Amino acid sequence: MAPVKNGRYLFKEVPTGFPELGKTMDYDESETIDPDTVPLNGGFLVKVLVLSIDPYLRGKMRNPSIESYSAPFYVGEPFYNYGVGVVVRSENPAVKAGDHLYGVFKFQHYVIENEPSRFKVIENKEGLPWSVYVGVCGMPGETADYAWKEFSRAKKGETVFVTAGAGPVGATVIQLAKSQGLKVIASAGSDDKVAFMSEIGADVAFNYKTVDTRKILEKEGPIDIYWDNVGGETLEAAIDHAARYARFIECGMISQYNTSQPYPVKNLLKVVGKELSLHGFIVGSLRPKYEAEFYATFPARVASGEIKYKEDRVRGLERAGEAIVAVQSGKNFGKSVVIVADE
Repeated sequence: MAPVKNGRYLFKEVPTGFPELGKTMDYDESETIDPDTVPLNGGFLVKVLVLSIDPYLRGKMRNPSIESYSAPFYVGEPFYNYGVGVVVRSENPAVKAGDHLYGVFKFQHYVIENEPSRFKVIENKEGLPWSVYVGVCGMPGETADYAWKEFSRAKKGETVFVTAGAGPVGATVIQLAKSQGLKVIASAGSDDKVAFMSEIGADVAFNYKTVDTRKILEKEGPIDIYWDNVGGETLEAAIDHAARYARFIECGMISQYNTSQPYPVKNLLKVVGKELSLHGFIVGSLRPKYEAEFYATFPARVASGEIKYKEDRVRGLERAGEAIVAVQSGKNFGKSVVIVADE
């Protein structure tokens, strides 16, 4: 095979607010690769098929001197995130040509890797689209499943409030809660997302942009479990309308990601008075405990239709920035994925 362009999606500049196309990030086609002859030096060559776009990527677009739980992106280097790729050539006995790998890949068409332990070979006996393995059968699904099991202490008849309920994590939480007999209140930012949340089982689904969250919680609460994907004023409202001993599962706070003036939650004293439990977590910390069971059972539940999902696809690595902006502004509907290439 003659050399081909090995396009990359690069981090260009630390944003001060929302990331911007052409300024924060841009597509680059200056590099080439010959998949047949490029030296592997004991490694393996992967053709990237699908990449995940997630809210937490915004936190990686920072000055590297700022410490965080997640490593930063570096200016001039490709973005990276969870993806699925197919092995083209291998000099490592742990993987072979044709294997499909799930793990963290750079945002480029071809990558040479050297550490098989960083990836999971996906058998996909259920014949699911590969994109599902960066969504409901990947990190977002793991996030929902692991933290729900670890922190919810859910009981039949309790009430849970799920924010960003049309996203891949929130939608999975809704379905897990319904399967255990809970009443589910769920919010999202558009009417079509509200309809989707109702379709997958939410008892009370509403558009937080047109309906007052506090009025909904006052009418439908108190809440025993709060799954927080947004933080800010909604977190404050949830504290006000929480039952005694309620469990708060702090998964994300996207309302605070792109602002220089985070919302100051003013009622934290009620955490004491109501004896609330607040659980922050990073999915990787829970993975050793729950991963084996998840991959043994969750793909089959998805394939059977028991767990439903929705995807927001863009095709072409050059459009990765569009997807990043859409996720940060809440314009995506379902799990945001970039289809980089077909097999």
